[in-house]
Amino acid sequence: MNADLIQEMIAAGLPDAEVVVTGSDGHFHAEIISESFVGQSRIKRHQMVNATVQEHIASGALHALSMRTRTPEEAA
Repeated sequence: MNADLIQEMIAAGLPDAEVVVTGSDGHFHAEIISESFVGQSRIKRHQMVNATVQEHIASGALHALSMRTRTPEEAA
């Protein structure tokens, strides 16, 4: 599991998102900006991102993913 693969999975699951993932050894941090987050709670946003990598969380390949989720307006 590497940052590029996680970034690709999140981007595939949230096609309108700008995604940057850093980290290694099963511990990663994602910065995600998406129009899809408009009107969503922080918990819902995290659930949306987690859904894109759930298979790897369940298998243990991805141990920890911290994230910052923002709308384009919040990021401006």
